[in-house]
Amino acid sequence: MKPIVLIGIVLVVLGALALAFQGISYTRTEKLLDVGPIHATTETQKRIPLPPILGGIALIGGVALLVAGARQKV
Repeated sequence: MKPIVLIGIVLVVLGALALAFQGISYTRTEKLLDVGPIHATTETQKRIPLPPILGGIALIGGVALLVAGARQKV
């Protein structure tokens, strides 16, 4: 498989995922209290937003690479 086609496929998948989920969520655990046998923690959920334009650009770029890879002669 040509490297340009492989990169195109990866970009199409990442672009579609970015458009579908529009962000990355993760959970962060923080220690509040640590005194002897007593431990208190808190979990907060954070989100890194991904703008839809970023997913669209990745999707269009991936399709363009797939077309360019298909037209390229070996």
